[in-house]
Amino acid sequence: MTLFYSHEPVRPGSSAGGPADPLQQSLFSRPPRTRIEVDLSAIARNIQVLKRHCRSGTKLMAVVKANAYGHGAVHVARTALDNGADFLGVARMSEAVQLLDAGIRLPMLVFGDVLPLQALHGQDHGIRITLTSLASARAVSTAALSHGCTVIAHIKIDTGMGRLGLCAGVNMNQTMADLEAMMQLENLAIEGIYTHFANADARDKTHAERQLALFSQVLDRLAQKKLVPDIVHAANSAATLTLPQSHFTMVRPGIALYGLCPGPGVDCTDLTPALSILSRIIQIKQVPKGFAVSYGSTHVTDQPTTIATVPVGYADGYSRLFSSNAHMLVKGQRAKVVGRVCMDFTMIDVGHIPDAGLGDEVVVLGSRGSDTISADELAKLAHTINYEIVAGLTSRMPVFYRQPPRHHNQKSHVSRQPSHGCSRKVHGHDS
Repeated sequence: MTLFYSHEPVRPGSSAGGPADPLQQSLFSRPPRTRIEVDLSAIARNIQVLKRHCRSGTKLMAVVKANAYGHGAVHVARTALDNGADFLGVARMSEAVQLLDAGIRLPMLVFGDVLPLQALHGQDHGIRITLTSLASARAVSTAALSHGCTVIAHIKIDTGMGRLGLCAGVNMNQTMADLEAMMQLENLAIEGIYTHFANADARDKTHAERQLALFSQVLDRLAQKKLVPDIVHAANSAATLTLPQSHFTMVRPGIALYGLCPGPGVDCTDLTPALSILSRIIQIKQVPKGFAVSYGSTHVTDQPTTIATVPVGYADGYSRLFSSNAHMLVKGQRAKVVGRVCMDFTMIDVGHIPDAGLGDEVVVLGSRGSDTISADELAKLAHTINYEIVAGLTSRMPVFYRQPPRHHNQKSHVSRQPSHGCSRKVHGHDS
C-alpha cells in the first residue's frame, strides 16, 4: 500500500485536484501530527460489496456530495470510476465543478436546486440536473430554447420524504399531469426519474415499502403511455443492501461506500470503514490528585495520574460534546478524554498506560490492535449520526490516502460526454 498526500480543492491553498505546490510538498513531506487517512482500497471493496447486492446490468451511482462525506471527493470519484461506477451524485453545482476541474468526466447528477443558466453551462460536461416541479422545468426549458441547446434532466418524485419533488402521495393525478407536461417541454431530455427513501435504514420497512409502492404506481402509469425514462433509481445505501425490489435500473449508495452503516436495520458486516483520524502526544505530564484540566476546571483528578495533550479539537471537527466523554487509543489501549475539548487541543488520561510517552501515536478515530473508536461510537456520544461525524470534519486536517499500486490497464478517469452545444463554461456558484 502507498500513502500519499493530496490537498483537495475545497481545502485552502490548492488547485483543482492537482499536485500540491512546493510549499505544501515541503510541509507535508512527512505526515503531520494530526491528519485524516483514507484507505481507497476499502472504498473499492465497499463498491464491490454493493455491486454484488445488485443484479447484473444495474448501474451504480457513487454519491460523493459533501466532499465525499469528508473523505475527499476527487480521489473517491476516481476510485469509484476504477471500480465500475456509472454515475456520480453531488448536491450542488460547485461540487460537480470541482470534479470537472480534476479531469473527471463521468456523468454527474446534481440533486439540489440549479439555476437555469447553470443547467445550460453544465450540459457540455456531462452534468445532469434534477427537476422538482413543473415551474422549474419550464424555466430551464425556456433558457435552453433561447440558447438552442438541450438540457438532460432527472425528475424527482416525493413519495414520503417531504423534501423535494412532485408530491405523488398528495395528488397523484396532478403529479401525473405535471410529469407529462415536463416530458413534453422543448429542449429538455428527461433521462431519469427517481425518489428518495426516508426510512429504508430502519428495522421496520413499512414506510419504505409504502414509498416504493407509490413510486411504482407512478412508473406504472408512465408505462401505460410509454413515458418511463431510461434510468429509474430509488435505492440509497440502506435500500441497496436490504430492498432489492427498489434497485430498478440504478442504485445510489452514499454512506455505505465509505464503510459506514446507514442505520440499525442494515447488516453492514461486509463493509470496511475507510477513514481514520490520527494524531500524536505533544506533551505529557505527571499530575497529582486534585489537578484541574482544561477550561472551566470541569475535570479534577481523583488520584495521581498522567495527562497527555493531543493536537486535535473542535476546529478540526472533533466535537466539544466529547469533553470528559470519549476515548482515544494509545498503544492499542483506550485513554479517556478529560476536561473540555478545546479549539485546538484535547487532553487524555494515560495514567494506566505506563509506557505512554511524547510522540506516541493517538488514534482519534479508527482501529489499533483489537480495539476501535468508530464513527458510530462518537455519534452516540454526540447524540447524532455517523454521517455528521465524518462530513463535519474540517479542512484544517490534511488528508492522506492509502491505495494499492495502480496498474496500467486501469481505465482512464476521463470519459467524454456528447456535447449539446449549450456553453463551454461552467459556473460553480451555488443557487
